Amino acid sequence: MKWSKMMIQTLRENPGDAEIDSHKLLVRASLVKKLSGGLYTYMPLGMRSLNKVAQIVREEMDRAGAQEIVMPILQPAELWKTSGRWETMGPGMFRVKDRGSHEYALSPTAEETVTDLAKSVVSSYRQLPVTLYQIQWKFRDEIRPRFGLMRSKEFLMKDAYSFDVSLEAADASYMAMFEAYKRIFARCGLSAHPVEADTGDIGGKFSHEFHVLADSGEDGIAFCAGCGYAANLEKAERKAGNGERGTGNECPAFEEVHTPGAKTIAQVSEFMGVPGSAFVKSLIYAVDGVPVMVCVPGDRDVNDVKLKHFLGAKKLELAGYEMVLNASGANAGSVGPVKPADPAMRIVADQSLKGATGRIVGANKDDYHLKNVDLARDTKLTDADFADLVIVQDGDVCPRCGKPMQIKRGIEVGHVFKLGTKYTDAFKAVYKTDSLQEQTMVMGCYGIGVSRTVQAVIEQSHDKDGIIWPAAVAPFQVVIDLLDPEDESVAKIAAELEAALEAEKIDVLVDDRSERPGVKFKDADLIGFPVRVVVGAKGLSKGGVEVKARKDPKEAMKIVAPADALAAVKELLKS
Repeated sequence: MKWSKMMIQTLRENPGDAEIDSHKLLVRASLVKKLSGGLYTYMPLGMRSLNKVAQIVREEMDRAGAQEIVMPILQPAELWKTSGRWETMGPGMFRVKDRGSHEYALSPTAEETVTDLAKSVVSSYRQLPVTLYQIQWKFRDEIRPRFGLMRSKEFLMKDAYSFDVSLEAADASYMAMFEAYKRIFARCGLSAHPVEADTGDIGGKFSHEFHVLADSGEDGIAFCAGCGYAANLEKAERKAGNGERGTGNECPAFEEVHTPGAKTIAQVSEFMGVPGSAFVKSLIYAVDGVPVMVCVPGDRDVNDVKLKHFLGAKKLELAGYEMVLNASGANAGSVGPVKPADPAMRIVADQSLKGATGRIVGANKDDYHLKNVDLARDTKLTDADFADLVIVQDGDVCPRCGKPMQIKRGIEVGHVFKLGTKYTDAFKAVYKTDSLQEQTMVMGCYGIGVSRTVQAVIEQSHDKDGIIWPAAVAPFQVVIDLLDPEDESVAKIAAELEAALEAEKIDVLVDDRSERPGVKFKDADLIGFPVRVVVGAKGLSKGGVEVKARKDPKEAMKIVAPADALAAVKELLKS
């Protein structure tokens, strides 16, 4: 392939709306071109990498025994209403109507569609297990599209769905996908870490996310070096640390303290001259429309996902002004667990506050707080009201082995779920056993962001000059910089090398532009071809062509005879 025949438009300046390196490089290297917020056109170079990732995914899905299908992007609302997600998915789902006013969703995922398919086809245990997958475009109405392909409104995704006869059989399907994912990301040149995760809107009992560690990652990950425990911060647990449960000394009766104008923990902390850890932060949530007070240490934040699961809530959000005032008797900033205005209001607290004494809490009276509060003595909290409700922080104690954990950032590239019978129950998707008894199929679902994986590779592998592609997913594995395209003898050697590489199934791009060598070299580094070969009259006069690997910018060019160039390129690609 000749550069002059391809639509490539590299840029020297970073796009103004790009915040992270991979987004900048996607645009500068002419892999994508922005159409509007969250929407991108994949340019020829970008399509080549996208297709290579998709092919790796396809090969490993097939190897794991999954069968490829393609389901409609436009999905009838009736399917989503059957599962109940038409109401719960919220504004993130694109909804449209046809000319007959029938409602549809633009597919953000396909659990409903595939379950309806399985119900219509599978009737006997002899047809199970079965895993179906597709590589298809998905749509989500992101409130703030950002980071290029990381959070866009339209993206390419591989979604797979397994159907089994039992929970035990479903475990085997889950592990087959889990191992396939490890192979996929390794083949893409990514270091991807599986971490425990919340199941979110998809549902189910258990899931793992695969994360590429990067400072720009949107997700926080808790890691324990001691035992290998790893979890997304939405899911991550901790043991209550030493000293969090109070001293055990007898606490004097609580006293009311006037704290004029002090609303936040920081403000009251400064006013009273004590650290934030001495406080109990009390927040009121609307939980399925009912007020619930949530208490956590003053220096910690509530984990809404943990709280939602603990309360078994369908909808959870911070309460508005009127609910806070009616439930507590005060405005936010003076709320506390001691005798709130609504004595029937449920109060729950983080596990680290169990047995805590000598704490400072809101007095449920504007501009007042209480000191010397003993939670066991002065509130109605019982053992059943305590749970792990805070976001894990760096240094928190691992729930498995008791050693301190670290917090890192990650980019989610894959997610595997054990769904159980959430969808098959809703759709009455059953099979008949060997005794002709009807049983509900057990599901798993497994997603990979194909387009996001392309960008994750770039985020994990680049330098100041541009992208450093792994050979397996590079748009071209080799670029031949033809420095003297008008010189027939030079052009002939470049053409012979191009043909030899292509005969070995190595994809190669020949930069035949009439540009200065410096321009060609900068573009080659920016796009990140794994191997660069320079063919020019000056080099040939010295006995050969120059060959260099992109992955090591300090590595010197090797001069090899034209006849040895193929072997040199193959060796570099292997390494």
